[in-house]
Amino acid sequence: MSSVSIRYMIDDVPAAIAFYTMHLGFEVELDASPAFASVTRDGVRLLLSGKTSSGRRAMPDGREPVPGGWNRIHIQVADLAAEVNRLREAGLKFRNSIITGPGGSQIILDDPSGNPVELFQPDSKR
Repeated sequence: MSSVSIRYMIDDVPAAIAFYTMHLGFEVELDASPAFASVTRDGVRLLLSGKTSSGRRAMPDGREPVPGGWNRIHIQVADLAAEVNRLREAGLKFRNSIITGPGGSQIILDDPSGNPVELFQPDSKR
């Protein structure tokens, strides 16, 4: 088990498991659907907290953890354009088009609950 994990709020745990394993190369570590699952890839442990999990319980002030936002996991890929084409052909939704900056190129993909996943290709000069 990784000592560092990332928790995502998920509306549909089985759909999230399918998304991360079929499209992004994660492996199931634990499937306690429909409440919770954990998936892993290259030392990253992603906790998928469904509506009935302890991670989705309301805070004392009444606020409820929900999917979405802008914090995200960052997955490095060798060929960003090819990955984007593959995922678009699978019917997946992106928030933007590929953008390029000083460190490389990136795009943001939404998981089935609307959580962002950044796909990143480093600049070949680095």
